[in-house]
Amino acid sequence: MCSTAKEVASELLSLIRVYKDGSVERLMGSPAVHASPEDPETGVLSKDKTISENPNISARIYLPKLTQSSQKFPVLVYFHGGGFCVESAFSLFETKYMTSLVSEAKVIAISIEYGLAPENPIPVIYQDCWTALQWVASHAVSDGGNKEPWLSTYGDFRRLFLGGDSAGANIVHNIVMRAGIESLPGDVKILGAFLTHPYFWGSRPVGSEVATDLDKHYAFMIWNFLYPSAPGGIDNPMINFVGPEAPSLAQLGCSRLLISVAELDTLKNRGILYYNTVKESGWKGEYEMKNDFLIFNNSRANPVINGWLFELCNRSSSK
Repeated sequence: MCSTAKEVASELLSLIRVYKDGSVERLMGSPAVHASPEDPETGVLSKDKTISENPNISARIYLPKLTQSSQKFPVLVYFHGGGFCVESAFSLFETKYMTSLVSEAKVIAISIEYGLAPENPIPVIYQDCWTALQWVASHAVSDGGNKEPWLSTYGDFRRLFLGGDSAGANIVHNIVMRAGIESLPGDVKILGAFLTHPYFWGSRPVGSEVATDLDKHYAFMIWNFLYPSAPGGIDNPMINFVGPEAPSLAQLGCSRLLISVAELDTLKNRGILYYNTVKESGWKGEYEMKNDFLIFNNSRANPVINGWLFELCNRSSSK
């Protein structure tokens, strides 16, 4: 080994490695790509925007191909997956997915580039994503600075959606729970939220899970590695929505909800439990669960999400 090689402090293979000098090496994730003035396949436009410099939050914004200058589109705020510690809103993986989804579902999408753990502790990630949502909602109010013209001109904030996959779906849950007790600028309401293959875990087995295997599962190891000081550990309400300290899901601050699970995903039982817990909570919104049958593939729009978004957006716009 070279004498200049850095010493490893801790690692979680095959995800992340932390060195004693404080630097972090991410062992997976797709390469970063630039935004596009116009995607050659779909006509979708994209650009990058700084939301905040302190804390450092940015986003990639997508606009569907316009057929008339006065068009208004639903607004989707999206949080990418990656176990809170890998991937990016600017990656090839996410950009392909968002471009396809925007083209097919006909929405303006804001894919949030939140700071990754462990450099940004998990509670900070939730706060940064809430800050990003507040910035998006602020475009429904005429005054104020740092506005994005695409959102101000083409966004219909009566049709605001949140979405995310895996850890991003976990973020959606926590943000929508917060929206149930805190207002957004302009009193903007979240019409719908979708959780695709949501990342939840806990200390008690669910469905076909085996109790002795819970702390060996990657879901447990990721949370424990990134947030070892979490109050309640793996039963912290942010990761376990049925934990001892978790608030009722009746608090969810949106009107419609889709939980999408995958037949081959080991987190499937948690997604099904989430759906059943919402149903039993007394929450007054519309809820639905879909089975993808296949592991989520970000190379193209998920047809379950695309169809749900498109149907809801058109139903809402006709009212």
